[in-house]
Amino acid sequence: MIKSTMRVLLAAVIPVLLSALAGIAQAQTAASDADSAGGSDQSAPLERHHVHLHHAHHGGDDNSLFSLGGDSVLTAGKHADSVVAILGSAISDGDADSVVSILGSTHVTGTLTDSAVAVLGNVYVDSKIDGDAVAVLGNIELGPHAEIGGDVVAVGGKLQRDPNAIVHGEAQTVLGGDFGGFDWIKPWIRHCLFLGRPLALVPGIGWAWTLALSFLALYVLLAFLFRSGLNQCVQTFESHPGHCIVAALIAALVSPIIVTLLCITVIGIAAVPFFVAALFFAGLFGKAVLLAWIGGRFIGRTQPESQGHAALAVLLGGAVVLVFYLVPVLGFIVYKLLGLLGFGAVVYTLLQSLRARRAATSGEGSTAGAATAAGAGAAVGVDAAPPASSATATSAESIAIAAASAASLPRAGFWIRIVALLLDAFIVAIVVGVFHHKADVELLVLAIYGAVMWKLRGATVGGIVFDMQVVRQDGREIDWVTAFVRALSCFLSLAPAGLGFLWIAFGGEKQAWHDKIAGTVVVRTRKRLSPV
Repeated sequence: MIKSTMRVLLAAVIPVLLSALAGIAQAQTAASDADSAGGSDQSAPLERHHVHLHHAHHGGDDNSLFSLGGDSVLTAGKHADSVVAILGSAISDGDADSVVSILGSTHVTGTLTDSAVAVLGNVYVDSKIDGDAVAVLGNIELGPHAEIGGDVVAVGGKLQRDPNAIVHGEAQTVLGGDFGGFDWIKPWIRHCLFLGRPLALVPGIGWAWTLALSFLALYVLLAFLFRSGLNQCVQTFESHPGHCIVAALIAALVSPIIVTLLCITVIGIAAVPFFVAALFFAGLFGKAVLLAWIGGRFIGRTQPESQGHAALAVLLGGAVVLVFYLVPVLGFIVYKLLGLLGFGAVVYTLLQSLRARRAATSGEGSTAGAATAAGAGAAVGVDAAPPASSATATSAESIAIAAASAASLPRAGFWIRIVALLLDAFIVAIVVGVFHHKADVELLVLAIYGAVMWKLRGATVGGIVFDMQVVRQDGREIDWVTAFVRALSCFLSLAPAGLGFLWIAFGGEKQAWHDKIAGTVVVRTRKRLSPV
């Protein structure tokens, strides 16, 4: 049963698809050659181009019909080696070898020398076929004139057979059910998946909007129930965005290893479902955190203690994100970033909480020890040493003063930063052109150059020329981690059509996305920096 299904899928579907794709390539090559040759017959190239855009129908040893996003139809009296449709119906009223549809229906009323297959769709046969009839997650219907030389297999669907239909092989269902085809998902694949976005304003994807709005309602509910934890995660993301990203990446890499180790120990298998559930809920809560952070940009934080304030921030953030979900390519990028950054914010907040709890426990022991030492010193007439916390307080005070000093400097605007970036790119392009004749490494060299200059001088050559400097918001010196996190995050700012750089012009702190991730700002210095 299963063997028959796999045999048909491997021996019929894959070769037919490869044959059809090869036919498209041949048709396109032939059309290009004809255009370049500029022959006397001008109608042939035009006809080939038209066929290539919708169907690949070409002569020679391979004569196939192929359609992507539409129906592939073989009319009566015609012959084709294969009739293939993806996101459409494959209909054969003539003579063919194979008829295959993916996310569509297969309809055969002509003769076949091979198989009729539908993946995520239904199969209807009312003629003689020498091979098999297979539907994967779909139904099969055999008409009164159907004669199947091979097997009839419905995987995850039903088999409806006319009493006059003849099946020479086996007729069986595997994991029977009534999926009724997958027509409901076709509009989403065509208008959303192929364009790289989760949502679109087109008919037929109401279920996707219902799902998105349901999750938004869940995020609002989480804001009501766990307001304190939500605000804590938002504050963590605002103060340590780079650390949140690193925490998310490390957690994503370590999680499969932890699951594997738990399974190896056998005893730990019982903990695997709880660990996976914890990761799932951390991801959900992280989405709510990021939505609250986005919404907070609009309504401010005048009432951080209010549950309604947190829920409203999540609701407004969700509305903004839904708009981004409609933009091709950017929609999926925003979707993945929300999951990654939110998950990282939750993980890093948990790590900070554990660290603070451990420090508090150690602090209690240190305080008790200091009190004992002070008492002993007083007994012998010796002054106790000053507590270690005084040095920490002094260090924290100096950091706060440095942060306040950096915050008091004016922020560099959008246009001057772009001009400085273009100057740096021009310098790097000259260097790359001298030592390397390929321009594909220029962005990588520019990122490395920026990271090194930010760490060593606080600014690139372009920044030094225009009296700008990159400083950390917490007042500390830029270390190598911060420099390279900022440099790599520049690719993230550049990916969605440069939107991360445009954020400088609209954000209140004049920060690009890579500034927010690395926790940095670009300020105008009062005195010119030296490039060396």
